[in-house]
Amino acid sequence: MQLEGIIGFLGYGNMGAAILEGLVEAGHLTGKHALIHDPSEARQRAAEVIGVGIAERAADLAARCDTLVLAVKPQIMDEALQPFNGLPALPRRVISIAAGISIAFLRERLGKDVHLIRVMPNTPALVGAGAAGIALGPNCDETDAAVARAMFESVGVAVMVKEKDIDAVTALSGSGPAYFFRMVECLVKAAVAEGLDASTANRLAAQTLLGAGKLLQSSGESAAVLRERVTSKGGTTEAALRSFDQDGLEAMVRAAVSAAAERSRELGG
Repeated sequence: MQLEGIIGFLGYGNMGAAILEGLVEAGHLTGKHALIHDPSEARQRAAEVIGVGIAERAADLAARCDTLVLAVKPQIMDEALQPFNGLPALPRRVISIAAGISIAFLRERLGKDVHLIRVMPNTPALVGAGAAGIALGPNCDETDAAVARAMFESVGVAVMVKEKDIDAVTALSGSGPAYFFRMVECLVKAAVAEGLDASTANRLAAQTLLGAGKLLQSSGESAAVLRERVTSKGGTTEAALRSFDQDGLEAMVRAAVSAAAERSRELGG
């Protein structure tokens, strides 16, 4: 689907770049229909490489776009929004991808007339395999929902959720890629300790992660069912899973997700 209008990105860090570059790569948005504002010259050059325009000031960005994506770190959101104070008009639709920043926080600073949407995406959007949760503000309509879905479904999977569930989405899929990358790091180190060379171990681990994800997504069956299917009684997989259980893997994962969700709530103040 070709997205209409100009989409502006306030901030062009890892997440903003993943989304915008993913949209351009997939052909759902052309560079001439996108703008960024970011003080980093390196990030400006990265945007220019894919044909994206640069707005010198945040106020210029707001004046020129139809949909504004807030892609700055939550810790500096308040400061980043200050250039919008007193502007005669803001884009009708504003999408925030900042972890922890509530719709209420944004309404206080941007006004109640702006249609606000809170989204928690993740960086695999860069390769068209993102996972995003979308929560609509109180005055959003079907067009706003359709635009948000189109944007994030263009680069992966998007699900509509209530705002109260966004912190859980943040802890699950927002931060989730790092959990799996960490698992791959550990697997590679363990395989090297067993005598495998690092290059081979990394290639096999990455493909195993990719294959397991595809199988889970396409099979229509739960992770528990698939796990049981590859676990032969008395076999190697059973030995590994028993070790996970003995070392408290489930409790460790639960604690990690809880910590991420709590940090998301803290960032929202």
